[in-house]
Amino acid sequence: MEILKFRLKGKTAFFKNPEVNTYYYFTYGNIHRVALLGLFGAILGYQGYNAQQEVYPEFYEKLKDLKAAVVPAAEYGCFEKKVQTFNNSVGYASQETGGNLIVKEQWLENPEWQVYVLIQDEESRRLADAVMAHHCVYMPYLGKNDHPADLLEAEIITAEPESPIGGPVSSLIPESMAEFDFGKMTFKYTEYLPVKLKETTNLYETEKMILTDAWVKRCEEPVYRDNEYRLMFF
Repeated sequence: MEILKFRLKGKTAFFKNPEVNTYYYFTYGNIHRVALLGLFGAILGYQGYNAQQEVYPEFYEKLKDLKAAVVPAAEYGCFEKKVQTFNNSVGYASQETGGNLIVKEQWLENPEWQVYVLIQDEESRRLADAVMAHHCVYMPYLGKNDHPADLLEAEIITAEPESPIGGPVSSLIPESMAEFDFGKMTFKYTEYLPVKLKETTNLYETEKMILTDAWVKRCEEPVYRDNEYRLMFF
């Protein structure tokens, strides 16, 4: 099986968690599947939410069947976060005197991931060709356009599926995909992250994701190996 592999990084990132915005806006702790598909859509020139005319935004409609794996380049999968405060003074941002809105956002600092995409259909092949050619129709960014993304060291690798039993999985996966032996683990990172869009509202559907060095003891899905990484795609 051919797999597109590249390093995705940026100085900062902000993947807005829409559930809390009373005092400041929170970010998810890692890039999630919907944001990753949005980044791929920007590379390929697909339209987003603002131009939506069908059930889903164009990027999601065309790319929702891609199989990807993401390995965070951070200890235990956790990136440093800092709250940034800045002014939005366009005039209509706030009803306060002067029209100035003070925005507080929680940003990821120096995020980086190793990203893998199974090349198994026309869309994944188009994506691989574009990334390998360093060609992007729109600028890719990490959550919003304040956070430009760098795609580095792109290559096409080959790997065959193997049994997941007998070792850990290096990529973030839905916890429901596998059963782990937590007896000898040294870390476990979990977070509810968006995995797809709801058809009627386009709101996020989240699922509990896990990253751990615990060994897999039961799973229906195969894994693929890239050097020291064992990857499970979803």
